[in-house]
Amino acid sequence: MLAAYLVHEEEELGFQLFLDMQRLGFEPDIYTYTSILSACFEKAHKSHGQSLHAVVIKRGLEYLVPISNALIAMYIKSNNTSMGEALKLFESMELKDRVSWNSILTGFSQIGLNEDALKLFGQMRSLMVEIDNYAFSAVLRSCADLATLQLGRQVHVLAIKSGFETNDFVASALIFLYSKCGIIEDARKSFEETPNDSSIAWNSLIFGYAQNGQGSIALDLFFLMRDRKVRLDHITFVAVLTACSHIGLVEEGLNFLKSMESDYGIPPRMEHYACAVDLLGRARRLGEARTLIESMPFKPDAMVWKTLLGACRVCGDIELATQVASHLLELEPEEHCTYVLLSHLYGHLRRWDEKANLTRLMRERGVKKVPGWSWIEIKNQVHAFNAEDQSHPLCKEIYQMLGELMEEITWLDTDTGLDALISDFDEPCESCDAKLLSAGNF
Repeated sequence: MLAAYLVHEEEELGFQLFLDMQRLGFEPDIYTYTSILSACFEKAHKSHGQSLHAVVIKRGLEYLVPISNALIAMYIKSNNTSMGEALKLFESMELKDRVSWNSILTGFSQIGLNEDALKLFGQMRSLMVEIDNYAFSAVLRSCADLATLQLGRQVHVLAIKSGFETNDFVASALIFLYSKCGIIEDARKSFEETPNDSSIAWNSLIFGYAQNGQGSIALDLFFLMRDRKVRLDHITFVAVLTACSHIGLVEEGLNFLKSMESDYGIPPRMEHYACAVDLLGRARRLGEARTLIESMPFKPDAMVWKTLLGACRVCGDIELATQVASHLLELEPEEHCTYVLLSHLYGHLRRWDEKANLTRLMRERGVKKVPGWSWIEIKNQVHAFNAEDQSHPLCKEIYQMLGELMEEITWLDTDTGLDALISDFDEPCESCDAKLLSAGNF
């Protein structure tokens, strides 16, 4: 009964049943705990998860591998800041199985700790941990996020040797890798080598073509997918709306949004509305984007407002941007991205007083900007750096080259808007080479 509640997303009823079991004298077993812990990743249920963790410790069950795995998964799914708790649990486990390793590897990949994911994958191989489709999928997505093509190809070869190349999840990750690196032909090849009877690989390839500026091919794939009666899902329509957005098919995209539920039985979710807002924003139809947000059947989240704020920045609509930012600061008062986006807009429009006031507000609230990082893969090694970085062993030579580059682009002056383009949210960099290093940080 508990499993049935959780499968049908009736978490509160599941929690109540769990409490009733104990009141009636039924002692929860290992399966009961793993089931109920799987429902504790939502923000609203975080306190339930922490309470259950305390109960598990009190009853001496934390050492059991399935329960430890369930706790790790709970912390990873709950939010990015809980990854430390998951890692602490993982490191304290005397016995670890494949699920334990895969959970941490997937967690690293999902929250963007991609270098940690690559290191953990190497550790798994060194310790002879069995590498399965979930591990390959996670590490390939980290390779994609880092754009480490050569390392990704090596993992691809390893997946072939292990017999996982045609697995849906691995094929999807390969498509994502090659698409992200701009090699759409190899992405298509990975797709063609997959059975193509599920939506996973189809969705990935549609995304790939959309993100590589080939939205027409992406839409053709969608219609082919539909005609072949491959099951469509909500991710399919995120990909389709993204394709429409990238090639400017505004009306077609809006029609897809309207027809999702009536024609395909898939109610639009928050992410679909965010895509539609992006679609209208790219077309500079900000008023319609705002109206769409106000007509949503649920309260818009930060993702939707951030999409509109980004469009306001591109269009230079400071009045609407200020209104949107107020919603975001109410939803996420400690999220630095909102301040950064609005600050860049003020800088672009040369409204320095507003920019200074925003900087002061950020400091008063104790919000700190997370430094942006850039990276490059050279000879199968990833070199990461940020603004004014001095940590690289070839730092002297790098700055010398930056100085030479600045001499070659002296025609760029303040009249061209370079200062607004590369202005940092903190104090301006004093040197040109520092500006170059910071230019790609947002």
